[in-house]
Amino acid sequence: MKEMKPCAANSPPLTPLGFLERAAIVYGDCTSIVYGSNTVYTWRETNIRCLRVASSLSSLGIGKSDVVSVLSPNTPAMYELQFAVPMSGAILNNINTRLDARTVSVLLTHSESKLLFVDVFFCSLAVEAIAMMTTDPPVLVFVADKEEEGGGDADVADRNKFSYTYDDLIQRGDPNFKWIRPESEWDPVVLNYTSGTTSAPKGVLHCHRGIYVMSVDSLIDWTVPKNPVYLWIVPIFHANGWTYPWGIAAVGGTNVCLRKVDVPLVYRLIRDHGVTHMCGAPVVLNMLSSTQDSQPLLNRPVNFLTAGSPPPAAVILRAESIGFVISHGYGLTETAGVIVSCAWKPQWNHLPASDRAMLKTRQGVRTVGGFSEIDVVDPESGESIERDGDTVGEIVMRGSSIMLGYLKDPIGTEKALKNGWLYTGDVGVIHSDGYLEIKDRSKDIIITGGENVNTVEVETVLYTNPAVSEVAVVARPDEFWGETPCAFVSLKSGLSTKPTEKELIEYCRKMMPRYMVPKTVLFMNELPKTSTGKFSKFLLKEIAKNMVDETVS
Repeated sequence: MKEMKPCAANSPPLTPLGFLERAAIVYGDCTSIVYGSNTVYTWRETNIRCLRVASSLSSLGIGKSDVVSVLSPNTPAMYELQFAVPMSGAILNNINTRLDARTVSVLLTHSESKLLFVDVFFCSLAVEAIAMMTTDPPVLVFVADKEEEGGGDADVADRNKFSYTYDDLIQRGDPNFKWIRPESEWDPVVLNYTSGTTSAPKGVLHCHRGIYVMSVDSLIDWTVPKNPVYLWIVPIFHANGWTYPWGIAAVGGTNVCLRKVDVPLVYRLIRDHGVTHMCGAPVVLNMLSSTQDSQPLLNRPVNFLTAGSPPPAAVILRAESIGFVISHGYGLTETAGVIVSCAWKPQWNHLPASDRAMLKTRQGVRTVGGFSEIDVVDPESGESIERDGDTVGEIVMRGSSIMLGYLKDPIGTEKALKNGWLYTGDVGVIHSDGYLEIKDRSKDIIITGGENVNTVEVETVLYTNPAVSEVAVVARPDEFWGETPCAFVSLKSGLSTKPTEKELIEYCRKMMPRYMVPKTVLFMNELPKTSTGKFSKFLLKEIAKNMVDETVS
């Protein structure tokens, strides 16, 4: 049997791009995209539109190893570009629309982006970011929105800076274009930035193989059937919408696009289109289940996959009483999607509702596709911790959808990928039944409304204020956002005037994206320190938590 080896017939590169080609054949007349009142496409039309855009990109000289960026909410164009850009051979880079111009400029520079698609409502942001670049800027492509007549922020001066429109690329493109297949399944296909970084952006590179495995795995683990109706709540710029753009194509589903989350509109879309599946952060689930008008509107079960931060049991309980079927998962940008899920056991259905909700707050077990192991280890020894639900350690994992590494950051890559594992930096426990539960996020990350906030970056900005002597930022629990940044500050002595909490918050707003801005600033004469001279963030977290507890009581 030794002579049996891989050959061209049995080892073509895995890629999620083929899902669209198949969908056009199998589900060609089925609805692929619904948006607003008048925009409806079939899978045959979506395939042709993507081929046309890919063809136009190729004719512009865009190809292998080039980065093409997109600045857009969940519109039809944003969905199509998840296929069209890599079908040209390029690497897709979705940019968070909530970032400020300075951060967008840094990401465009770091990625060496060759072309930037810009939604009509983000033209000013893009133009401002381009103006800040000191390297060659990307070519700008304007993406209109027929469902938002007269909307957007693209004035005449801004529009003059755009070389093409999205419709131009569709019109000029070849519908019979032979899309560029990867030479190797290890070729990079997407570049995702972990957060709104400035001085040290972390660009996560994923290959065709990893995205293919995660796309299929996400369908299996969540038990997504053929022809689902999927409402786009989770931003596609967040880890490519957890790979569901490709997954929904694989099963011939209907993508109901939504520019921004509006609770009454969400319920109307659920009713009008028969939505069966949605994904979103716990903060969105909280919004949907808190409205007074929600209960009579949800007249059929809707599957809701939540991830990004542990959902409170009370929110799960409230959402399921309305009719949502909640699934809870855990993943990172570095894993391309949800790689741990709270796999449900039939015997749990007989438990009281409150107990079921508590069980669903756990992250769970590894998913079935492509993951050899997930573990919680002692960060010093690397040995597995006791599976007793109390002993904490660092969560590590390895599998087929783990990132290739961080772009232009060999040191960061080496620190994250070591000893055959991805070290997540997240702290957790494993219960006696084998289910994982996160006890704390990485010490320098706050997750607020599904957005990652690096506390070091917030601290760096606050340190630029001439009145600030010491600063430490920690997470403060919040019923709505999950967590919000809380800054502990000591001021320099001898100041003639001292800044107020409001003034420091306003100072931050001018320097960083709004979601990163501290919601609370507490002044101390001196910040508490450990024996090694570091700030005692554990103590500060307790103070922030007690503030919440005192408010509640």
